[in-house]
Amino acid sequence: MWADDFLCLIFPRICSGCGNSLWKHEKILCDSCFYHLPRTRFHLDIDNPVSRIFWGRTRILSATSFLLFNKGSKVQNMIHALKYKGRKDIGIFLGEEFGKILRSSPPWSQSEIIVPVPLHRKKYLKRGYNQSEQFALGLSASMEIPCSNECLYRKNETETQTHKSRFLRWNNVQDVFFVQNQAVLKGKTILLVDDVITTGATLESCISALSVVPGVNISVATIAYARI
Repeated sequence: MWADDFLCLIFPRICSGCGNSLWKHEKILCDSCFYHLPRTRFHLDIDNPVSRIFWGRTRILSATSFLLFNKGSKVQNMIHALKYKGRKDIGIFLGEEFGKILRSSPPWSQSEIIVPVPLHRKKYLKRGYNQSEQFALGLSASMEIPCSNECLYRKNETETQTHKSRFLRWNNVQDVFFVQNQAVLKGKTILLVDDVITTGATLESCISALSVVPGVNISVATIAYARI
């Protein structure tokens, strides 16, 4: 329609990976960027690099990431746009795509509720949304299981984890999360989700908080895995 063409002149539809213009049939990513996404396929191997992060540190069922994160990559462009440029649609899109894979892949397919890593209220108000929640909403849509952002809370505002060592990352987020509405999670298999995992400190702190709920089992899924 002419109206759509006019809007594209004012607000051009560009690929969030490479920045080139999108064709009408393309969504978020051009066909080339989508085809060449660095998918990890970690969900096929219970003994994968993301799972190993938690070995000897906390008890989970499984852990995986959709994509590999490298500095200067198209994945970094997407994550940056999702977090800092208001592109909530990127999080939902990636969640929907990963959910199509996880919904038929045990043990993630046994998940009963999705819980995103929360932002502190001040950061949420400044940004206007939680990027991990957008990813969770996409997963929820394609996996057909509910998402809850009203159970896990961040009680302290913490510094960015970027450029911190493993020890400092853990120290930065220790005891900053707490659980409300335990009845919603009691006895459930939880899929805990975040945008990027590096050392796993933030997710470990969330798992520690969620583990006080009777009868829970926890799996982890993130958009991307960044090698240390």
